[in-house]
Amino acid sequence: MKSPLFLLSLLFFLYSCTSREQVITVRGSDTMVALGQKWAEVYMNKFPEETVQVNGGGSGTGIAALINRTADICQSSRPMKASEHKKIREKFGRDVIEIPVAKDGIVIYVHESNPVAKLSISQIRKIYTGKIQNWKELGWEDKRMIVYGRENSSGTYEFFKKAVLEGEDFVDYVQTLPGTAAIVNAVSKDKYAIGYGGNAYSQGIRLVPVSRTDSSEAVEANEATVTSGEYPISRDLYFYLAKEPSNALARFIEWVLSDEAQEIVTAQGYFPIKTSKTHTKPTTSLTH
Repeated sequence: MKSPLFLLSLLFFLYSCTSREQVITVRGSDTMVALGQKWAEVYMNKFPEETVQVNGGGSGTGIAALINRTADICQSSRPMKASEHKKIREKFGRDVIEIPVAKDGIVIYVHESNPVAKLSISQIRKIYTGKIQNWKELGWEDKRMIVYGRENSSGTYEFFKKAVLEGEDFVDYVQTLPGTAAIVNAVSKDKYAIGYGGNAYSQGIRLVPVSRTDSSEAVEANEATVTSGEYPISRDLYFYLAKEPSNALARFIEWVLSDEAQEIVTAQGYFPIKTSKTHTKPTTSLTH
């Protein structure tokens, strides 16, 4: 007959194993980290038997963690690259599962005192590639621009480079910072600064409306313009999975797509995916 101490130890071991299976690890986009942490907080309050751990580091870091099996979910503010899809297929024998979970607009930040009324995609590209360097060229003071951007491991950087810079590199004096909050903080303290990042980070600065061409009407980033694609720098925010999810993981993802969780998206300054006309369902179905 087994001793009570042995049985107690066995129960503790089995409980520990079960508990570990309930831990969901989320890594990736700094743009999405505040949203992911709020989702985790509300979800764990509803389902205290489950644990969701959310960390940032950038979309590229999250994708690497997914490939290296150190994350269950990668949060990414850009679509995966073909090379990353290939690595997933090689390691897991299947393609990645892509799930749009929210929408966002990459917005242009300036100091609150900056009077520039709008910027076109072409003007923004010229600012970040060094062809426009002085605010005088945009009808303001004769002062050199202080230009901030995201580091190259960031999904926001990747998306901005493709959608706005058309593949060109930053001019060498662009100051890269490790997170959108850092860019907002820097711009808020410098009258002649300009930066970019997610719509949810906008305290202490002004967002400049953006036009597709120099002659077209500028558009503000809001739920209607971002979800319709009218705002020129709109994007989806993604969950990526490298394998079919466990029941616990599937429950969490389905909750993230629920009306309750999508209300959190709005409260956090992003835009709900459910109103998007671009995506009506995930790239692949979830296992239940």
